[in-house]
Amino acid sequence: MPMQRADKEKLIFRSYIRVRPVSEKDIPEIYQIAASVGKGAKDSNQGFLVDDYASDKDYYLNKFLTLSQRLEHFYVAENVASPGKSRVVGFLIAYTRDQWLKDNPDWVEEVKWHPNFDINRLNSFVVVDKTAIRAHLTGHGIGSELYKRLIADIRPKGITTMMAETIISPVPNFASLAFRKKQNYFLAGVRYEPYMGEMYTDLIYYKDITEF
Repeated sequence: MPMQRADKEKLIFRSYIRVRPVSEKDIPEIYQIAASVGKGAKDSNQGFLVDDYASDKDYYLNKFLTLSQRLEHFYVAENVASPGKSRVVGFLIAYTRDQWLKDNPDWVEEVKWHPNFDINRLNSFVVVDKTAIRAHLTGHGIGSELYKRLIADIRPKGITTMMAETIISPVPNFASLAFRKKQNYFLAGVRYEPYMGEMYTDLIYYKDITEF
């Protein structure tokens, strides 16, 4: 059956993915991936990053480099199917609670927290800020492999809550919403954020990684 062959191909491809911490040499490929999904025009179904990375290449290259030196949870997914010809096919950037609140000091107050959200989860958490996969390789489980590595690294630290934001306005990110549903996230709250002359609406999701 065609569906069975497709599933087998995805499984084989996934077996060639290695997730590791970012290094300085990865920055050009990371920028290339970000620029391919972070454009001026946003595709709700494909998924996107908010910034227009092509608008200022040097700025974003430097930003990724700075984050790679500062954050301990910045990972790349590497396709190692061809020895000696590996390349980065995706990345994930996550912040610890202290790192996130240093950059976003008013974040807790800005979020309209869901009545059922346990506010004690804010004592210890990580925020997945960005996840991006080469556009033609989405759907192969690369994002899931990146998340598995993050979870494996933060569990020993006693962190049990993972959080993420998904935009629903002015352009809804349906691909991101579908991923939240697939990974069994729960709604934690909503936040309104002015950006580039528009008001953005972000849904805040959380996941209890003890159940992953």
